[in-house]
Amino acid sequence: MEISRNASARSGRRTWWALAGFAAAVVVAAAIGGLGVQGTTDEYASLRQPGWAPPSWLFGPVWSVLYALIAVAGWLVWRRVGFSTALWAWTAQLVLNAIWTPLFFGAGRYGLAFAEIVLMWLAIGLTVVLFARVSRVAASLLLPYWAWVTFAAALNLSIWQLNN
Repeated sequence: MEISRNASARSGRRTWWALAGFAAAVVVAAAIGGLGVQGTTDEYASLRQPGWAPPSWLFGPVWSVLYALIAVAGWLVWRRVGFSTALWAWTAQLVLNAIWTPLFFGAGRYGLAFAEIVLMWLAIGLTVVLFARVSRVAASLLLPYWAWVTFAAALNLSIWQLNN
């Protein structure tokens, strides 16, 4: 009985460490996205924007929630099937997520950033489909992220057109 309890405790700790690992992966992606990109608030404010563009203060809180959802979704899938094809798609969309900010703000390449966000949108869609086969909850957790990236893509396109 004692051996079983110890094994269960180790397994529980491993599960929580894995969640911490997924959270760390998301934090790293967010940090990479922000590396070398200073003054994004000022740059965003200086751009010609559509009337429906949100204020810059909104992005931080929205992304904080979305990154938490992304981490938990990945973790839920990992708990069910380990590191599988679904998690390779999760990793790909996260890498694309990290690339967008330096393209848009760091390089000022709005058209290239738009092409990249379309790829990210497709990668998120693939991830949602693959996650749904494993965990409907995990797939559902990614839907707000997919919706926000849809909005962000439209905003990126509009800013590109207005500032070209």
